[in-house]
Amino acid sequence: MRKWLPALLLLSAVSIFLGVYFGPVSLSLHDVTSSLLYGIELKLSRFAGINPGEKPNYFIIVWQLRLPEVLLAYFVGLALAGAGVTSQALFRNPLADPYIIGISSGAALGSAIAILINPTYMAPFALIFSFLSVFIVYTVSRVDGAVPVDTLLLAGIAYGFLANAVTWYIYVTRPQKTHLSWMWLLGSFNGSTWGDVKIMLVVSLVGVLFLMWRWRELNLVLLGEESIALGLDLHLYRKIFLGVIATLTAFSVYTSGIIGFIGLVSPHIMRLILGPNHRELVPATALFGGTLLVTADLLARTLAKPTVIPVGVVTALMGAPFFLYLLMKHKRGELVA
Repeated sequence: MRKWLPALLLLSAVSIFLGVYFGPVSLSLHDVTSSLLYGIELKLSRFAGINPGEKPNYFIIVWQLRLPEVLLAYFVGLALAGAGVTSQALFRNPLADPYIIGISSGAALGSAIAILINPTYMAPFALIFSFLSVFIVYTVSRVDGAVPVDTLLLAGIAYGFLANAVTWYIYVTRPQKTHLSWMWLLGSFNGSTWGDVKIMLVVSLVGVLFLMWRWRELNLVLLGEESIALGLDLHLYRKIFLGVIATLTAFSVYTSGIIGFIGLVSPHIMRLILGPNHRELVPATALFGGTLLVTADLLARTLAKPTVIPVGVVTALMGAPFFLYLLMKHKRGELVA
């Protein structure tokens, strides 16, 4: 991983800077850099007494609008990629992904129901329904202790359609009460705040660091029941990893809506480059997932500017053909977790 880590970190930094630089409003390189430096000086002035000087003209656009959006996209990408690589190991299924198997849709349904009751309950309701979604799909798909690919996909897609239908029903019939937007339902970082960034910073880093810590258990989980003979408490770690998947997905949906395919594409690309060992695969997948989602968000803001496309639409355009490609490989027996 040492030789790949600098490249992935550099790629992350470049994507974040480009995400801040490009947007519906054209800015110069000086506008962006001076605003970023002013924001850093402003933060340091509270602790070190540094005078930040004169505020740049485009400081609000760069520091209050674009930077929170880009950083939130990066941390959501980390979380979804981490959930994706864990799903593929846990279900021993190379096509598993929180979006495809319905977990994202379940979390969105929980958020919508919470808004009807009390908007302050959005995060816990998203988390509860995310866990419920995992339980339902996993229970329906399980056959003699295994989770067949076809059964998992069918169960996940069916549950996802059901959860999406109920969510859209709430949106259409109670628009004045839910305050839901179709942009959020299709995935969007519009209106991102520093509060959202702080939430996803903590959730994504804690989740990914835990998975990096437990990379051996992820490797053993791939063996299924055989891992018990090697000393792994398989039933315990199944519950733990299901909890990690549900938590990462729930907070991603809570802050940015339903965004698909990041958790499917990122692990496969990194697995082709680094191999199946989760010691390297987990951190590489997370970093690449963050970069991938920042790139998707950049495309969403610039492809049809000044119109902003929901980022979930862009990730679907990127991920759906890739998913079909993986299905063809699975059909030919060339795809392994």
